Amino acid sequence: MWFRTISSIVGLLVSTSLTFATDAQAAPFNSPGYPNYTYEGKYPEATPCRYNLLQSKKATWTGSTITLKYFYSDGCGSFARIENAPPYCSVYLDRTRSTNPNPTRWDYVGETVDPGINFAYTKVGNNLSGRLSRAALVCGTGTVVTRTNWY
Repeated sequence: MWFRTISSIVGLLVSTSLTFATDAQAAPFNSPGYPNYTYEGKYPEATPCRYNLLQSKKATWTGSTITLKYFYSDGCGSFARIENAPPYCSVYLDRTRSTNPNPTRWDYVGETVDPGINFAYTKVGNNLSGRLSRAALVCGTGTVVTRTNWY
């Protein structure tokens, strides 16, 4: 009897944790040139690196004050996160293939905010070895609300 009760509780805990993990990873999307480098295509927690917050920007969209954050690791690259965002917003991480801060072409990775949560974060973009990256908050039908600097 006690074994069945413990098994039921463990099953409930596992299914609940899987539900939360799925909710936190919204709908990812990317350009055809991504992923191309080491650690790209992985979420930050799936890499061996520790990331530091390099820039944080606040922006207002339809009454919501949204925070855009840009994180960087000199071993893995960078990722972006938005907080307090409505479901029709996305976070992008643009990555260049060179040190040109005004590139004519770049690759990107993005993530949407799922219903029921108010944040999203991207997979890692490798901006090491001379490549640059920046984060962007995009809402509505493609309006860039704010961007970080190139790093």
